Amino acid sequence: MAKQALIEQRPWLLASIAAATAFYFLSDQPVFEGTWGLLAKGSSVGLLALYVLLRVPHDSHRTDGLLLVAALVLAAAGDVAIELWFEVGGAFFAAAHCVAVALYWRNPRVRHSPSQRLLSLALLIGTPVISFLLSGEVAIAIYACFLGAMAAAAWYSRFPRYRVGTGAVLFVVSDWLIFARQGPIDLEPANTLLIWPLYYAGQVMIATGIVQCMRGEQPVR
Repeated sequence: MAKQALIEQRPWLLASIAAATAFYFLSDQPVFEGTWGLLAKGSSVGLLALYVLLRVPHDSHRTDGLLLVAALVLAAAGDVAIELWFEVGGAFFAAAHCVAVALYWRNPRVRHSPSQRLLSLALLIGTPVISFLLSGEVAIAIYACFLGAMAAAAWYSRFPRYRVGTGAVLFVVSDWLIFARQGPIDLEPANTLLIWPLYYAGQVMIATGIVQCMRGEQPVR
């Protein structure tokens, strides 16, 4: 996370980080069961969406910023819903991925090396394939098509790959760990330890990386 971004909107970024940290370390405590746990989980990415909203420049990038806010809000809703009803949470995340794809396709990279094209294609195809192999469920593979499209589009966009592209890949890996719980492969304790940190770190990298590009604080491609 860039130092300048943290300073300029410190309350909202710190509040988001605090909520995510509390959920990770305290979610198994009695006080965090039920409403408080859902509030901490939902506010983690929800506050990140507020950070983005306050940082979006009022210029030609406004639409891109609002698309990013919408994707984060849908993801925050998915974070809460998935605790109550797995399929509904997945639907929220699928919608978030669709919005993110629209954002990335509005911002294409001018030039792509052959290796980067192949990596984008690998994310697009490999994400649902690996998701099916891990879970053994067709419904999860269908959802993973949206996930893979999001990651591939992020990698193909003009936004910095070491921030936004990598953040999208972390999102994919986090979901793979979730899917593995549905199938025959036992990846514990990696599932318990890494799902939330990978997901939240990916969202932070995506949000801050895109905002800094829109504000001219990071070079675009």
